[in-house]
Amino acid sequence: MDGNDLKPTGKCPVMHGGMTARTSAVMDWWPNALNLDILHQQDVKTKPGGVAFNYREELKKLDVEALKADLRALMNDSQDWWPADWGSYVGMFARVAWHAAGSYRASDGRGGASTGNQRFAPLNSWPDNVNTDKGRRLLWPIKKKYGKKVSWADLMILAGTVAYEVAGLKTYGFAFGREDIWHPENDTNWGSEKEWLAPSDGRYGDLDDPASMDTPLAAVQMGLIYVNPEGVNGQPDPARTALHVRETFARMGMNDEETAALTAGGHTIGKCHGNGDAANLSPDPEAAPVEYQGIGWLNTKGRGIGRDTVVSGIEGAWTTNPTKWDMGWFEMLFGHEWELKKSPAGAWQWEPVSIDENDMPVDVEDPSIHRKPIMTDADMAMKVDPIYNEICQKFIADPAYFDETFAKAWFKLTHRDMGPKSRYLGPDVPQEDLVWQDPIPAGPTHYDIGHLKAEIAASGLSAAELVATAWDSARTYRGSDMRGGANGARIRLAPQKDWAGNEPERLARVLAVLEPLAEKAGASLADTIVLAGNVGVELAAKAAGHDVSIAFEPGRGDATAEMTDAESFDVLEPLADGFRNWMKEDYNVAAEELLIDRAQLLGLSAAEMTALLGGMRVLGANHGGSRHGVFTDRVGALSQDFFSVVTDMAYKWNPTEDGAYEIRDRKTDEVKFTASRVDLVFGSNSILRSYAEYYAMDDNADTFVKDFVSGWVKVMNADRFDLALV
Repeated sequence: MDGNDLKPTGKCPVMHGGMTARTSAVMDWWPNALNLDILHQQDVKTKPGGVAFNYREELKKLDVEALKADLRALMNDSQDWWPADWGSYVGMFARVAWHAAGSYRASDGRGGASTGNQRFAPLNSWPDNVNTDKGRRLLWPIKKKYGKKVSWADLMILAGTVAYEVAGLKTYGFAFGREDIWHPENDTNWGSEKEWLAPSDGRYGDLDDPASMDTPLAAVQMGLIYVNPEGVNGQPDPARTALHVRETFARMGMNDEETAALTAGGHTIGKCHGNGDAANLSPDPEAAPVEYQGIGWLNTKGRGIGRDTVVSGIEGAWTTNPTKWDMGWFEMLFGHEWELKKSPAGAWQWEPVSIDENDMPVDVEDPSIHRKPIMTDADMAMKVDPIYNEICQKFIADPAYFDETFAKAWFKLTHRDMGPKSRYLGPDVPQEDLVWQDPIPAGPTHYDIGHLKAEIAASGLSAAELVATAWDSARTYRGSDMRGGANGARIRLAPQKDWAGNEPERLARVLAVLEPLAEKAGASLADTIVLAGNVGVELAAKAAGHDVSIAFEPGRGDATAEMTDAESFDVLEPLADGFRNWMKEDYNVAAEELLIDRAQLLGLSAAEMTALLGGMRVLGANHGGSRHGVFTDRVGALSQDFFSVVTDMAYKWNPTEDGAYEIRDRKTDEVKFTASRVDLVFGSNSILRSYAEYYAMDDNADTFVKDFVSGWVKVMNADRFDLALV
């Protein structure tokens, strides 16, 4: 290439496709390889402000009332490029917020609105999220104005809440505190389907048994938030749909009353859009050409706005006054008989058999024209299902009760994944403690920690018992929705005290020793359990020749049974724990994949996971005293022995008939140890082996102990938001 000529004369210096999704990644070549990417998500390098940015500090500078005033003005400030229905955006922003929050599932706490993940694929391009991209673009001038002082995650939910207020609802409250991510959550399991809206059959054992849906999924089809509005697999049948609605909302953490309230209230404002052919829409945002600037689903053969908008394919409003909060949904659904019809886009919808013109909603552009209202199959389910019908009749008889129930359910929907109330910020945080927030009282801090540690050390409990009990108490934490953890000592309450993974007999024996020690010292049991684990680690480190004093912050409280929604804690039960080499039963998912999933929920990196697992093995902390992976002759000492053995080619590794492995001496063929898949993956996987080799090196004994302790403290303090938020 001539220095004065910008025209290329040779091959492109960049490999074509190397920087796009077309590139062949490791998982493309070896699809069965263990994928560790989920442990590397949301690295600090993806955040524009890096570690120095503190969103909570920025929030203190936010003029909340000015922000809400700007949002209220936006609700009725129709813009030329995307006109509002009836001159109001209340339906648009209620939907943006609903669809941001509605991806939450209680099973693993993933999804939801607390990260602003609706901005990224795949959620930004899900078929169910059609035109939410327009809502975010409408919000952009406000986001630009307030900048770092409000996150996208907070802004989207606040916009939906303000929309309901503008419509006339007295909302329950609002909390700031959601911090944006800056990279897609690529490794969240949204389903195994390879096409949008693939038939539901693949994610159910039996489609007629909604409870047979694959865990951890909650939505019925790939690309939907919850259920198909046309019916199961697009086939209308309100009674059948009701069963799927019940299961889906239960998996979102909602009971029947909350589900009925959200369905009714969600459809009290706004409308469905299907007045055209969806085949004429441009690609979704992620697939759109660059000149579309991230906007998708534009009509290529018509206006595609106003009365010609296509979203779900269903066409029409639910109520007579779709921009007003009222009892119109109930009056419409229960005041008419309904029949199946097809929308202009060809979607199934229910329309009234007979209705006065004055009861019809008017056209979104021309108020002189009246349009027939509609109901989806999910709406009809509220009338057909006897349980939902009874709840709706209660709401009809007491509109004020409906208002209150919906307001609280909306608050729960939009705040469920934020964690405890201590993380809530802003002037509109409700004072009431709600049981789904997992309330925990403040614990004592002024007691003699050193004396309590000495009492624990002299208690006769082994280091393995102390470590296992503390670990079991803390390992329930999941960073996806900030639930679980050691704070609250709920391990002593139902249902946790009876979980198989907690070894109820061993747990009861250890707690029987620790409880009187805690009471005598004036400490909470939650603190005492963690402190006991620390004592166990310190003793193990000393046995390996290392003097360690683990940092400890008192202040955990003890929750009561009344503060604990036992049913909602069922989803936190560990069904496998690779750190303690245990699986409740055989699953279709490999044990090492379950280990990585647990590590990610605990907020651990691959290196932290490696150090903790290797240390737990040599401490003898396996579930039920299993010897798998205990690659040491000095059990109870925090040594490098696990890593030394798993990287040592003096051994060979033979599978056994029961699914375990024998570690045999290559020269003598003597069985030296036994192992599980989880143990061997630290020698077989190239990434994990690199960490195992690091911790096996002769000059890294101190580093291993330091890293184990660091990872241990991280897990023990994962739910100490009172420390993290200072």
